[in-house]
Amino acid sequence: MSTVQAAPSPQRVALASAVGATIEWYDFFLYGTAAAVVFDKLYFNGLDGPAAQFAAFATFAVGFFARPIGGLVFGHFGDRIGRKQMLLLTLVIMGVGTALIGLLPTYDQIGVWAPIALVVLRVLQGIGVGGEYGGAVLLAVEYAPAGRRGFFGSFAHIGVPGGLVLAAGAFSVAGMLPEDAFLAWGWRACFLVSIVLLGIGAYIRLSVMETPEFAKVQQRKEISRIPLKDLLVEQPRPLLLGMGTRFIEGFTFNLFSVYLLAYVATNLELPRAWALDAILVGAALGVVLVPVAGALSDRVGRKPVYRVGAWIGLLFAFPAAYLVQTENRWAISLVFVVGLGVVYGTVYGPLAAFWSELFDTRYRYTALSTLYQVSGILASGLTPLIAAWLVTRGDGTLWWVAGYNVAVAAISLFCARFLPETRGTDLDRVDETLEPPLEPARAGAAS
Repeated sequence: MSTVQAAPSPQRVALASAVGATIEWYDFFLYGTAAAVVFDKLYFNGLDGPAAQFAAFATFAVGFFARPIGGLVFGHFGDRIGRKQMLLLTLVIMGVGTALIGLLPTYDQIGVWAPIALVVLRVLQGIGVGGEYGGAVLLAVEYAPAGRRGFFGSFAHIGVPGGLVLAAGAFSVAGMLPEDAFLAWGWRACFLVSIVLLGIGAYIRLSVMETPEFAKVQQRKEISRIPLKDLLVEQPRPLLLGMGTRFIEGFTFNLFSVYLLAYVATNLELPRAWALDAILVGAALGVVLVPVAGALSDRVGRKPVYRVGAWIGLLFAFPAAYLVQTENRWAISLVFVVGLGVVYGTVYGPLAAFWSELFDTRYRYTALSTLYQVSGILASGLTPLIAAWLVTRGDGTLWWVAGYNVAVAAISLFCARFLPETRGTDLDRVDETLEPPLEPARAGAAS
């Protein structure tokens, strides 16, 4: 009697990737939301005014500096041992680290040890999510049919706006509490929920087998001994240009979901709960548009869809700054919806397949982890800090931030210009030169 487990369908794998990624990004973004509305009051209240907010954003950035460590470590073993084992381990690291933040005493209770412990746990979060990204993407992309990698791969990217929806939703509900109750225990409940989500995510990921592409490499005994070395020797150019395409994606998400939340609540003194609701709507639209953009990239190509999103981000930069500064709630809501929904959803949708198709299977996990996490330090982690500094240089206005937005979008468009179109690429035969993409009819039949 055969005991061989039947391979799961691409739909089931994509769902597992989306759910697991959403849970891990919920844990990571929960910190960003708390940094914008809570941590300056509870863990950095020994500082005054803007200094406390700046310190809170600095600890937010620490997680991004830790992410390349997780990316390199888990990417290495993901390329040598397999995708599935690394995904389970990163899920546990994220869940435990997030729950411990929910139990952490405040500055008033243990003094300087409170922010120190907060930084340590943020590093743990960064290591976990740093290793998670590449595996979640490859789980979906390497199981998908060649002609639908954009669509199925985008399910891993649903985790980012999906995690923000959960994080903003949790804080929005907790924000309905009286201020004293919210600061005492309401925000902590959002972090402690991570334990329940950890159990759900582990159960789902345990049901998925190793990816077919990695299994082929194992069968051919082509496992890379040092994946990072092979990547840097064989494909340095796609790696560097890919990092550039990441710039607008990371900047957009963290500008709208973290910095502008703090700007609206602190600089403009508008209600925190209302701003979180606007973010919730924008991120929910992003959840819808990410797979739509991914599916569209299967028909017209990865680069055309990505470019449309990047151009919208560039052209919307100064109108967004103007609308926020009107202090009109409906205008500001529109900014969050366009930024987190239209711009982010369109840019991010095709990138899972686009980046995966650039690199060889032997070091693809390492490549995606390195590309995403190293570039994320500047593209994502430092965005709130840079924006806060630019606002001080602009006498409290957002005009310098808008100029930075334009520069970021221009850099990403420039880098995309020099990368090949990858739609229809055979994942089993990727090299740096990449042949012209297959025609749609042939792409659908490719293995």
